[in-house]
This record gives sequence, C-alpha cells and structure tokens, in this order.
Amino acid sequence: MVIKRDQYLNQLISHAWDGQVKVITGIRRCGKSFLLHEIYKPHLLENGVKEDQIITIQLDLASDIVFRNPLYFSSYVKEIAEGKNERFYLFVDEIQMSDEVLNPHHPSGKKITFYDALNDLRTIKNLDVYVTGSNSRMLSKDIMTEFRGRSDEIQMHPLSFSEYYSAIGGDKNEAFDRYSFYGGLPLILSRPNDESRGEYLKALFSEVYLKDIVERKKIARADILSDVVDFLCSSVGSLTNPTNISNSINSMQKRNQAESVSRNTVCSYMEHLEDAFLFRECKRFDVKGKSYFDYPNKYYCEDIGLRNARLGFRQQEPTHIMENILYNELKIRRCSVDIGIVYSNEKDSQGKQRNVAKEIDFIATKGGKSVYIQSAYAMETEKKVDAETKPFILTRDSFPKIIVRRDIGKRWYDDHGVLHIGVIDFLLDDTLI
Repeated sequence: MVIKRDQYLNQLISHAWDGQVKVITGIRRCGKSFLLHEIYKPHLLENGVKEDQIITIQLDLASDIVFRNPLYFSSYVKEIAEGKNERFYLFVDEIQMSDEVLNPHHPSGKKITFYDALNDLRTIKNLDVYVTGSNSRMLSKDIMTEFRGRSDEIQMHPLSFSEYYSAIGGDKNEAFDRYSFYGGLPLILSRPNDESRGEYLKALFSEVYLKDIVERKKIARADILSDVVDFLCSSVGSLTNPTNISNSINSMQKRNQAESVSRNTVCSYMEHLEDAFLFRECKRFDVKGKSYFDYPNKYYCEDIGLRNARLGFRQQEPTHIMENILYNELKIRRCSVDIGIVYSNEKDSQGKQRNVAKEIDFIATKGGKSVYIQSAYAMETEKKVDAETKPFILTRDSFPKIIVRRDIGKRWYDDHGVLHIGVIDFLLDDTLI
C-alpha cells in the first residue's frame, strides 16, 4: 500500500538542486526511507530522470558494506558523477551505519567521517544529495550541526489523520477512534489485528527507541529513563517540569535521599527523549507580555499510539488524547506552537482582586500569521463554554480563533466570531492554517 505523503514530496521537490544536502529526519518507522525510494524516486522517473542517474547506497545491506568507509564511498560516487554532463541524484540510506576512518594524510589527527564525505560531494554541481537514517544517531538534532549549515532538514512525522484516512477510508468516526487508539505509524496499517498492533507499538518503545537512546547517550540508569517516559506518557497535556517529575518518581518509589533521582538527571533524560523526537515540549507564552515562561510547560508524544501502548492502553483520557493529536497536527502543518497565557482580574474568596491566568491551548504560528486554538472534547454546560471562550476574549486582538470539538458535526461561528469545528473536520481541512 502506497500512502500519499504529498507534503514531504513537495518539500523534496522544492529543495532539489539547491546545493544543500537534504537530510530527512524523524522518529523511527515514520516512513523516511519509503518517502525517498517509493515516492520521490518514482516521481523523478516519471519526470524524465533515468534509472542510472539515481545512485543508491544502502549501508545496511551486505552488498554495500564497503561504502561504510567514507573514503571508498566518496571515491565511488565521484567516479560516477564528477565531470559528467548528466545530472545525478544520490540517495544514502542508514547513514548511522557508516564508519569513521583514519585520515591517510594525518593518521594521528581527527578521523574522517561520512559527514566529511557528504560535504565534499555537495560541491559537485551535477550531484543532488539526499540522506536518511533509522536510529537515534540520525534522528538526533546533532545531524544538522554535523553538516554545518550546509543542509536542508525535511522533518517527517507519523501519518496525519488525513493521510491515515486516505489509506483506510470508511466511516470517519470509526477511523478517528482507531487513529486515537493506535496512532499513525505507517506499519500499523499492515498489522492484521488489534493484538499485533499493540505488540508492535510496545516493542518499538522498549526494544527500539529506548535502547537506541541508552546506547547512544550511554545512559547509566535505563530504569530511570523508563520512569521518565512513563510519567510523560501519563501527563500529556498537563503542565509539568523536571523537578515535579523527579519528586514524583522519588515519592512513588519511596526513595531515600541517597537513592533519590535528581532534577538534573531527569532534565538530561527529557532532552534525550526530545532529541529523538519521541516527545516535544510546548512552552507557555504571555500573550500580553510577549515573553516565555521557563516552567512549567507541557509535553506531547510524537505518536499517540506509542503513548497508549506504553501505558498498556489503560489511560484513555479522550480530552488529553485529542489535545495531543491536535498538537501533532499543528506540527505536521509546520506551525510553531505555544501555549497562550492571558490574565483575568477576578475576586478571590476573600473578595480581593487578583490576576488569574487563563490558558489558550495552542497559539499556532505559520508564515508570520497566528491562530488561537482551544481543544474542547465537549462543551455541555455554559460554564464550560465560558471557560473555553473567555481566554479568547481577554486577548482583545483580531487573530482568528478556533474551538476544536468532538461533540459537533457542522462548523459554525458564535457571537464572538469564534469558529466552532468538529475535530475530524479540522483534521481533514488543511486550509484553516
């Protein structure tokens, strides 16, 4: 089954022949290699590129093992492309499997890496370079530093609901329920039953993602890393910080002072999880003061199915799950996303006036334009309606305002000009942002 992933295909097309190395990053198993070989390559062939103009190096194959040596690799590609009249495309898969070798001219100096080879090849004018990878070394943000500003990052995500629904069709509500439960990793669609889907997701977390981080970062306390993951999965959509997490772990496990998990350890592990794109931090932004808060912030899982599987599919809070899906959707749409904070002057129980912080779930910004979004699973009472709309009113600005809901079908505008729209409608309409 070929799932259309036009957003990423169009990014590759737009970056073609710009003199940069195209680096396709993203969480493991989100479809990076598939994008390159099963979507982009056919596009090139359909538009006149010949098969022998596409140089493919798959470093995970025994037949290509010699090319893990960056010197052999560079020499091979140069022999094919350098000085020729034709244009060539270079696809390199599994870059993390490359080796470092001694510099033959300076054997006691710094080793030569695959990044050195790619930066060298980038200077060949008739060669366009694309790379992907499949473990935490490639998933890391460090990859962009290695190329020293000479690369374009095409960041992939698991399937959006629109991509997911285009593949399975049928009743939209049933599709959304399945998506909310098992998420959007592409291979989920090929699993024959619920049991195999659940086992696949659980294994990915424990046997792939976490092991990658432990190995790459040389984590001494894999058990603490696992505890941090469990906490973040349980608290998606809730405000937290490393201190809260370390205190919770110490309290739940009744650790004494000598055994306690420090804030710094938790903070470091959270950075590793973000670096591997498993979780993303969403910061709070003072709408009037135009400044960010340090803590607390919110964290969202890159794929809601992974989150659910990690918790044994037990914690099925529909409000938080929908909020996580909406956050992911905004990132897929390449928005910058913050939590908005505005203040309301209210009387407390003592009759004194005080400023009370009100939250806008998401401020989504793209192309210099911002949209305010509330995630409201249901709005059954006037109190709930007031709670969701009041932060919008307090902004006193003209930015578009949207409340995304699960309890309505047809979209409509209220007296304040706020758009009320069903979550499925929102996810399938990419013209709104």
